[in-house]
Amino acid sequence: MTSYDAIVIGAGHNGLAAATRLAKGGRRVLVLEAANEPGGAMRGREFSPGFRSAGLAHLVNRLDSEVARDLGLDLAGDDRLLPTSVLDGSGRAVTLHGAYGESIDGVSTEEEAAFAAMRKKLVFQAGLLKRFLRRPPPQIGAISLGDLSTFAATGFSLIRKGRSEGRDFLRMLLMNVADVSDEYLTDDCLKGLLAFDATLGIHLGPRSPTSLLGLYYRLTGDVAGRTGGQFVPKGGMASIAPAFLKAAEKAGVTIRCGAPVGRILADRGRASGVVTRDGAEITAPVIVSAIHPQTTFLHLVDPAESGTGFVRSVKNVRSHGNVAKLDLALDTIPNLEGLSADARSGRIVLVRSMEQVETAFNPAKYGEFSPDPVMEITLPSLADPPLAPSGGCTLSALVQYAPYRLKAGWEAGKPAFLKIVLETLEQHAPGIGKSIVAADLMTPVDIEAEYNLPGGHWHHGELQADQLLVNRPTGAASGYSTPIEGLYLASAGAHPGGGISGLPGWNAARHILSGARA
Repeated sequence: MTSYDAIVIGAGHNGLAAATRLAKGGRRVLVLEAANEPGGAMRGREFSPGFRSAGLAHLVNRLDSEVARDLGLDLAGDDRLLPTSVLDGSGRAVTLHGAYGESIDGVSTEEEAAFAAMRKKLVFQAGLLKRFLRRPPPQIGAISLGDLSTFAATGFSLIRKGRSEGRDFLRMLLMNVADVSDEYLTDDCLKGLLAFDATLGIHLGPRSPTSLLGLYYRLTGDVAGRTGGQFVPKGGMASIAPAFLKAAEKAGVTIRCGAPVGRILADRGRASGVVTRDGAEITAPVIVSAIHPQTTFLHLVDPAESGTGFVRSVKNVRSHGNVAKLDLALDTIPNLEGLSADARSGRIVLVRSMEQVETAFNPAKYGEFSPDPVMEITLPSLADPPLAPSGGCTLSALVQYAPYRLKAGWEAGKPAFLKIVLETLEQHAPGIGKSIVAADLMTPVDIEAEYNLPGGHWHHGELQADQLLVNRPTGAASGYSTPIEGLYLASAGAHPGGGISGLPGWNAARHILSGARA
């Protein structure tokens, strides 16, 4: 039997962020990872001979600058932020440059001005919410001085903007993104983009109440202080997991891969260590779970230790994915109609309008995939040439909507959905079908199996109002501490949620180091 000051379960980026912060705080830390290599959902894989995928994510838009600086991450990117090009299939392209449309090509001067006014308001409002991301969410009945300070600073920001801005914030906070877009914009491509960005990875359509929250969430991210920016690091997305790993190793963290945890040891409400599946017992006064909360409490912890009511609340966390991931191996770089050559290295969104996104969502409500899907595309091998053989190219697409619980079952539904997705790509890139060497479509069921993500949901739970802040993942475990003393949560299932931000792990570690109940 061996012992450490802290054991972190899971070597995804949040687990590594938590371990690094704890080690830099003087703790002796062990990370246990079930897979044979670290990285979590950023773990790359070869999906066809000579062609590799860099993982689920294909760009960065939420990496927190303070987290990166504190952990010493070496993730230098291109000074130029990636553009977003919207293609509607007509041969027209609308391209947003800078940090989420600081300038726009392909629309009228009037429409660009209207977008700028809307962007200014949304960035300000998202900034108010951002104040709550770098700290545990306020605990109802136990508001701290830090919480009061954050509330006061948020209120002062609103007061400085004037009464009308305060009213607008309260009015818009729980609105749907479609209504907000209609207030400002007339261009269908821009409306479609906002609809897509607000609902990507979330079981909502643009006209669903509270769907604007998804766009706020995106706009709380920043790249080099530029809100809404996005980039691919030098060396491509495959360089992110190694950067987190290097930071952890430099801080003195011990990492063991191929070491799945079979059980978290707890007695009379107090965690004391773990037992790996091969029977090894390792003790520590602090256990940090950087895997899905449902896996933690439904499979690794004795339900008697956390209580029937708490277990029930964890079971009820909505965590069914709605997005499929497509990786294509191509023998040449595709030519998408309307897209300039220099925009091919950016982000490409295939969407015609707000209505298309809403209509695409409707079947998912009844367990069916969209017959007219919307998707986000990148060409990863342009930034990371080793992902494809010389002359070849990889294409990565996030496609929605693809419900986890498909009525017909994904064994039968997967070939049919893949056919629809490839036909959609053919409409935008005529001839692409002839250049396909291999196609690998991961449904939410496949994502669940490949990355141990219950429900195939990369956020470890819906990003909706009832599963955010004081309710993430549930009220009794919203501040990283759990009903079991010494056991903490640090995955995307904890505050503030998913995306490559590092915040859940970093926040959890700082919470522990601050003298939290342990």
